[in-house]
Amino acid sequence: MTQPTVLSLTKDTKFTGFLMVRMAEQRQSSKGDKYLDMTLGDATGDLNAKVWDGKAEPPQTGSVIKIRATVQEYNGRLQFRVEQMRKPMPEDDVDMTQLTLCAPEKPEDMFQKIQDTIDAMHTEDLQKILRELISACREKLMYYPAAQRLHHAERSGLLHHTTSMLKTADAILSVYPFLNGDLLRAGVIAHDLSKTTEMLSDESGNVRDYSTEGLLLGHLVQGVSEVRAAADRAGVTGEYVLLLSHMVISHHGTAEFGSPRPPMFPEAEVLHMIDDLDAKMNEMEAVMKRTPPGVFSEKIWSLDRRLYHPVYQTEEPEAEEPQVPEKPEKPEKPAFTGYRRADADTAYQGLL
Repeated sequence: MTQPTVLSLTKDTKFTGFLMVRMAEQRQSSKGDKYLDMTLGDATGDLNAKVWDGKAEPPQTGSVIKIRATVQEYNGRLQFRVEQMRKPMPEDDVDMTQLTLCAPEKPEDMFQKIQDTIDAMHTEDLQKILRELISACREKLMYYPAAQRLHHAERSGLLHHTTSMLKTADAILSVYPFLNGDLLRAGVIAHDLSKTTEMLSDESGNVRDYSTEGLLLGHLVQGVSEVRAAADRAGVTGEYVLLLSHMVISHHGTAEFGSPRPPMFPEAEVLHMIDDLDAKMNEMEAVMKRTPPGVFSEKIWSLDRRLYHPVYQTEEPEAEEPQVPEKPEKPEKPAFTGYRRADADTAYQGLL
């Protein structure tokens, strides 16, 4: 399957190819006309799509469709105007790796990093709780994203988010050695595990909706319940159960962002900060990839701002020291005859 990527599309171009359905629903315009509103994407990004046909049925979220469309611009953002669409046929050559955004590392490798982190801990109570927690959701961790549309919204994105935060935690612990390393790393591993019950994801990492428990409780409250249930199964009681529960329920920082309690000890505060940092850096990295240097992005609603892609100066390669030819003893023609084209190309290649 050879087709242009979503990231490479520009205004007024034609597109024919396969895309994954992130969202699809029938809506009604202000004039009463029905139309199909969809979000379609591949591994490089998503675009909104409109089908101005009131009879068109919305395809299933997480499915693959083939479309023929024109790329238009609406309110400063690119959008597909779909002219035709259909389901894949048995003879179609659809490469799913081109359609699904995946974490940069294999899920098995990332999961092993988490297990190695737990094995290296010196606090037995935390080890027991964490082993119960990850064993309960190991299968889902292999493919679950960290969010439906925001940061790490990719296959195995929850593992990507967790292992990235563990690296940041290691760096911070080297600067602030008074922090309890086992407790901070335990908070990193446990803080978002309940997203595997909050969201409903297929094995491609596409979240079709939130679960009833997820909508009614959310992953912070669910997370506390799961920490305590894991502690009960492991036979662990005492302060570490309370501390880990507090880190889970406070990792969004304030009530404005969903935390019933703010972080009340240093490791909980650091967990909140590196969670926020990793989420924002992941979002910003994605925006930078689709925004040309020297250009402002569209407004990123989750960040409540537009982002600018700086024009970074790249280091020029070091010029080789010119070699001066030996001067002939008796030059026959001292007059300058001009550079040959090949000489000019060679002379200026280090400056381009």
